[in-house]
Amino acid sequence: MKTKAISSIFVLFAIAAGIASMAPAAFADHPEVAITTVEESGFSQGCVESGCYTPVSATVEVGGVVTMTNTDTTGVHTFTSGTVDGFTPSPDAVFDSGVLMSGDSFTWTAETEGEQPYYCMLHTWMTGTIVVQAHAAEEVAEEAEVMMTEEVELMVMISDSQVMGGTQIDLEFNTLHVNYDLTATQNGEIIFEGKGQHAMELSATHQIDAVGSDENPIDVEVISLGIGAPGAEDTWTGPVGSVATAQVVPEFGTIAMMVLAVAIISIVAVTAKSRVVPRF
Repeated sequence: MKTKAISSIFVLFAIAAGIASMAPAAFADHPEVAITTVEESGFSQGCVESGCYTPVSATVEVGGVVTMTNTDTTGVHTFTSGTVDGFTPSPDAVFDSGVLMSGDSFTWTAETEGEQPYYCMLHTWMTGTIVVQAHAAEEVAEEAEVMMTEEVELMVMISDSQVMGGTQIDLEFNTLHVNYDLTATQNGEIIFEGKGQHAMELSATHQIDAVGSDENPIDVEVISLGIGAPGAEDTWTGPVGSVATAQVVPEFGTIAMMVLAVAIISIVAVTAKSRVVPRF
């Protein structure tokens, strides 16, 4: 008797090496950023369309330093956090450089992720935005969490054979450290139940004290509990649920094979003794 069944279920886990290799390209480092003023921006509103601060939208990481410098040689300016409605400013007290003469600078350390608008208190048409991002390492961690949804198959193959008057069930996995339950039923009754099994290697074997028949086959089910070290359930990854099933029925039993072998040997022996040798 030899039966094989192959089933699979999707499991979720992160491919950390791939994430790490893509991190430099995916996340730019912005530990420091410099912002300057456009020349003659205090005398003319012509810079409004293209931006009176350079860059008009700057990006920095949480914990990064923003250096704001008045590079306009024709006037004084401020870098004041908040918004402007028409010509009415609304400062929010996050930072305020005060009046900066040409060549003067002011620094601010970004502490909160998000967008921080600012403007010039003396020339309210001058507005800009500082975008504060999570640190690149934090973004990599967030990306790793997203990659947990990457789908990979866990495959289980069930095979059986008659051994010592019972049935041997062999399991083959495509990954290490599979935790599972194995249940075998026959004629509606549980004849074997292995709870909390752990396959450290890619295979496992179980012995069932019963033999399947055409009328009463043995139904085998493997239920995954997760992948990981035994006793560390909190760290296990998927899958959880039924992975594979198989039905054990006889094909060509051991006894029948022995009878056939004896019959063949007997026929050969009788034939040998009955050989007729012609005489000349």
